[in-house]
Amino acid sequence: VAATLLALSPLEQSQAQLVIDAYPSQDNPTSQTVWIFSGSSTTKSSSSSGIGLRTSSSSSDNANLDDTWWFGSPNNGNIYNANMPSNTNVSLSPLFSSSNTADIDSVRVRTTGVWGAGSPFANNATNTPTITIGSGNRTISHFFLDDDPTLDEMGIRVSGSNLSYSSGNSSAWVGSGILNKPIGDFFAGTFNNTAFQSTFAANSAGSVRVLVNGQVIPEPQEYALLFALFALGFVILRRHFQKKQQRRQAATS
Repeated sequence: VAATLLALSPLEQSQAQLVIDAYPSQDNPTSQTVWIFSGSSTTKSSSSSGIGLRTSSSSSDNANLDDTWWFGSPNNGNIYNANMPSNTNVSLSPLFSSSNTADIDSVRVRTTGVWGAGSPFANNATNTPTITIGSGNRTISHFFLDDDPTLDEMGIRVSGSNLSYSSGNSSAWVGSGILNKPIGDFFAGTFNNTAFQSTFAANSAGSVRVLVNGQVIPEPQEYALLFALFALGFVILRRHFQKKQQRRQAATS
């Protein structure tokens, strides 16, 4: 039960993390995925030479520590499974400006504002994908994707103009978007950045985390059932240990 619960539910974050949950699109499962941003961190260092977060048109068809991260686990740093990208920017359309009715409903009804306590997503999951660093913020308009022979790369590109930042700035991203790539183009699993990369996040492995889910966002009833089963299992286990302790006490008295 616990394994199933962890597989279907977004993980609780034990440290400062910038997290992305990716799911197959319910409206267009063979061609699109839903990407949901959450979490916060602190910049590792200042952006180099004022580059910062780049736009999709600012000679940004390459990796840079300011807005790109390298995957260290699992799959030996490989996240791309098919249709391997090569230094390309792929448009990320805001979910709620799309015509994906099933996907929109999946996110909307799973926010705390609708479903209440225990919801898998916060209210701001319904926003346009946005990143805030220090006092500046930008819309996340593109993903930078590159299949590298050593460690696969992923980054973000923003709209408007580049956004530079300083060491120790707070960083956070929110919202959800549609990417025109099917879930099969990615391996399923939890992928962490390497410890020495991504200056817009903390200097630790997993400060940027991507969770690729092979199944669509579960129904709220499924979450409720899984939590109920988990609670039942805990009660049964607790009673087992209580009875075991009672037998030991009886044997020594």
